[in-house]
Amino acid sequence: MPRQRPIAQMIATVHIFSEGWQRFASAAPAHHPGRLRHLSWSLGVMMMCGGVSPLAAQEVTTTNAIVAADAATDTAPSGAVGQVPDGAPPTPQHTGIRAMIKGLGRDVTNLPSRQNLLWVGVGAGLSLAVHPLDKHANDDLSGDTLGKLFTPGAIMGQSYTLLGVAGAVYAVGRIDGQPKVSHMGMDLLRSLVIAEFVTQSLKYTVRRERPDGSGANSFPSGHAADTMAFATALERHLGWRFAVPAYAIASYVAMSRLHDNVHFLSDVTAGAAVGIIAGRTVTRHGRENFPVTLMAVPGGAGIMYVRNGD
Repeated sequence: MPRQRPIAQMIATVHIFSEGWQRFASAAPAHHPGRLRHLSWSLGVMMMCGGVSPLAAQEVTTTNAIVAADAATDTAPSGAVGQVPDGAPPTPQHTGIRAMIKGLGRDVTNLPSRQNLLWVGVGAGLSLAVHPLDKHANDDLSGDTLGKLFTPGAIMGQSYTLLGVAGAVYAVGRIDGQPKVSHMGMDLLRSLVIAEFVTQSLKYTVRRERPDGSGANSFPSGHAADTMAFATALERHLGWRFAVPAYAIASYVAMSRLHDNVHFLSDVTAGAAVGIIAGRTVTRHGRENFPVTLMAVPGGAGIMYVRNGD
């Protein structure tokens, strides 16, 4: 039997966070409380999207489950897509600047993949689903009460803030001779660079006007992309216990962009998907062992969990 405790604790934490947000939202003045419920739902969806990786990181502990899963791997459909990497990425032999630059080159070439195609679909589908709320979401998150809550989000999600934290982690690892720490810092930096590369490419291709009229670079949200990329890379290195707070903070930063009236809700959901794609691309490291697979089945889609053999 799979261990249920990590799944149960992660879901419980997401539930508590969502309930807390709903209580705060209901206490805040709003002309359309129904729309606030929709925003709460969207926030929960973003967190659960990010939570797929820690859910997939669980191990099957019994011998029978391992044998059955290995057999399932051998017979898995060749068209399966959307697989989730398991375990912490292996520490490379070199984590210097030259290795980081070479890694960025590989990251760019690894962007086109079946796994990332799934997340493109998730981001596009979610953005289309929340698009009708674009006209009202920012107004529903306005006001002094919510302003106090969301003010720090603008600073926390800035590229220089996240790059500074990632750079500090990398520097500590290099100076203290801790390859695992420098590797994590390197992956955080690379995830942010890839997220910015994809985000800026989309911004100046789509040219969507910001809701406050300040420029034609609204889609997707860079804050959402960067914080989700940071959270995804962090989770892959530190495990599910750090995933929930990391994705909660990333979702908070993403929602703060609506209060600031510089992004639409669909910009934020698309940015979240871009960040997850960036973080997963960097931390995949060319590995082929993936325990969760999304496959087409008659009448819809199914998720298959396997534990691949060494």
